[in-house]
Amino acid sequence: SDYLRALELENSRGVDIRNLKINDDDAEDELAKLHETRLQQLKEASEKRQVMKVKGHGQYETIAQDDFLDAVTQSDHVIVHFYHDEFERCKIIDKHLKALCPRYFDTRFVRLSAPDSPFFVKKLNVQMLPCIVFFHKGVAYDRIVGFDEFGGKDDFKTSVLEERLQNAGAIKPRDLGGGSDDDADDDEDERREMANRARSSVYRGGGRRGKVDSDDEDSDFSD
Repeated sequence: SDYLRALELENSRGVDIRNLKINDDDAEDELAKLHETRLQQLKEASEKRQVMKVKGHGQYETIAQDDFLDAVTQSDHVIVHFYHDEFERCKIIDKHLKALCPRYFDTRFVRLSAPDSPFFVKKLNVQMLPCIVFFHKGVAYDRIVGFDEFGGKDDFKTSVLEERLQNAGAIKPRDLGGGSDDDADDDEDERREMANRARSSVYRGGGRRGKVDSDDEDSDFSD
C-alpha cells in the first residue's frame, strides 16, 4: 500500500513520515507557483527568440561589408563565410551552412563576399577561399580554410562540418532525435565515423593560411 511504501521511505531516510502533515492548500500554491514560473520562462524564451529572429537568426543571410560589424557584435555566436561567387567550393559551403542554419537558432549564419569586402579580408587575413570564421561576442577565435579538414574532397557530408562547428563551440550540440531535414547527415553512426576525419587544428587571431593543393580555389579574390 501507499502507507507501507511511505514507511519504507521513512526507514531509508530516517524521517518519521507519520509526523508529517500534508496541506492541500500549500500543495496547490506550490503547483501554482511552479506553473507561473514555467509560463514566465516560456514567455522570456519566446521574446528572446523573437529578438534573435529580427537580428537574422534562423536564416542564412548575405551581408554587405557595411553590415559586418553589426552582424558579428550583436549576437553571441556568429559564423561568417567569406565567399566568391565564381568558386564552386564556396557554393558547397553555402549548401551545408544553409542546411545547418535552421537547426542552430542560437548562432547567426552569414556570408560575406570577399571581393566586395577588402577591408575585412585584409583585417582578418583571409587569404584563401572558402574561409569560414567563427566569432564569439565580436571576437574571431577560429576558422576553417579550404577543404583540408574535409579530406580535400567536395562530397563531404554536412555532419562533418556540423561536428567541426560543435567542437569549436560555434554551435551548441543538439539532440540527434530532434528531427532534421537532412536525412543522410543525421545518422548517428555516420556522424561518428565522419567526425573522426575532421581535424581539430585551430586558426587563431588573424589566422594562418592553410596548406594549398591543386584542388584549392585561387587565393586571388580580384575579378
